[in-house]
Amino acid sequence: MRSYAIISDVHSNIQALNAVLKEIDKESIAALFFIGDAVGYGSDPNTCIKRLRSVSRVFIAGNHDRGAVGLSDVSFFNSYARIAIDWTRDVLTEENKDFLKSVPLTCESEEENIFLVHSSPKDPERWHYIEDKKSAVKNFPYFQQTCCFAGHSHIPFITEQSHNGKTVMYFTSAEIKEGCRYIINTGSVGQPRDGNPDACYVILSSDVIKIKRVPYDILLTQKKMKAAGLPNYLITRLAKGR
Repeated sequence: MRSYAIISDVHSNIQALNAVLKEIDKESIAALFFIGDAVGYGSDPNTCIKRLRSVSRVFIAGNHDRGAVGLSDVSFFNSYARIAIDWTRDVLTEENKDFLKSVPLTCESEEENIFLVHSSPKDPERWHYIEDKKSAVKNFPYFQQTCCFAGHSHIPFITEQSHNGKTVMYFTSAEIKEGCRYIINTGSVGQPRDGNPDACYVILSSDVIKIKRVPYDILLTQKKMKAAGLPNYLITRLAKGR
């Protein structure tokens, strides 16, 4: 049975990324898909980009990725996020800036019957959130595949829609049923915001979607962020998963 890993919102947190990749290695996956926001908030943008490029079959751009290279408006970011994105812009290598400018906003994979996007299939570049059943329902008409994977909100869940339009939400796993389609928010590797500070990712197989969690060295991450002079608010929130 072929399995796939889908990860999102690493946000320059190399400790969380390495912990997730270590767990994914145990899954014997066929491919890994990254769906945006390699950078922002954290202290290791260049290392995270390099690591993600080495392991990902697909690399999708997120709003922080595009904001860091001037391709997306960051004026709507909160003040802490703007400080972090300015810091990120200053430390990114030219190679990584050029790479982030080149990556797409969406990807369709016919082989796996999946659609990949950072924000939403309806408006990929307007950075709308899929954060509940209502917003998920609005987005089902904008992709044709069985599964759509999105990130952006940092809150993991699975929305299932049957052929008659009935929708059900799951928060740990869901069996893939004939005649149903799915929108899956992968949560966040490096900045979880569902009250659980453990890094989050998703494993997809032919019959099930699983949301997975893994702890990582938060204290080391916070120490590195403090040394980089990043805002204390971004540092303390990691331990709360908020």
